[in-house]
Amino acid sequence: MEERVQKILAAAGVASRRKCEELIAQGRVKVNGKKIKLGDKADAELDVITLDGEIIQQEKKAYYAFNKPKGYITSLKQKGKKVIMDLINTEEKVFPVGRLDENTEGLLLLTNDGELANRIMHPRYQTYKTYHVVLDRKFKDYNKLTSITLDGKKIKLKSYRKLPEGLEIIIHEGKKHIVKRIFAKLGYKVQELKRVQIANIKIGNLGKGKTRRLTRKELNELKSLLKMR
Repeated sequence: MEERVQKILAAAGVASRRKCEELIAQGRVKVNGKKIKLGDKADAELDVITLDGEIIQQEKKAYYAFNKPKGYITSLKQKGKKVIMDLINTEEKVFPVGRLDENTEGLLLLTNDGELANRIMHPRYQTYKTYHVVLDRKFKDYNKLTSITLDGKKIKLKSYRKLPEGLEIIIHEGKKHIVKRIFAKLGYKVQELKRVQIANIKIGNLGKGKTRRLTRKELNELKSLLKMR
């Protein structure tokens, strides 16, 4: 069955669909020896698809939770920096879904399922993320959290609550530095930031720098939330 090549690449675990589109636009993908363009289709079972000359093969899908420590960047490789892949040793080749800043810790999902990764990151599916935030001083502006505007757009928080230290917020916005920017707008500086949940997946007692496979129940619930079943 023919499908758009970026979808085939994403399903093979190359990267998210958006990143695969970039690879095609850069002219790095060929089908049966011919360079393709965005929108072209292929049959994963009949056609030979290559990236930078290497044949792309379908992999068994894998899904992991990873507890990212501070001091690591969400990248596969970067000279002079500690990257999360230094800590990850999975049977399958996986990539992170989204990213966390170098000085932010907590939950990242790892997978080779490009379709699932794309849906988690796409605003249409409103995948909620839960963060624990410690600020430079006691937070007193809870009434203002429902009316934050950034870049001309109102930011919608699903919920928020006080914690013994700091507070918890739940938000589906995925813009860069979104949590830090929210509190900066109110005159606060984020000192510690930890993501503890993505959709239904919780970090729980997973150790820093450790990975675990998602359970069948977790994965089924996640796919249901993302309308994949």
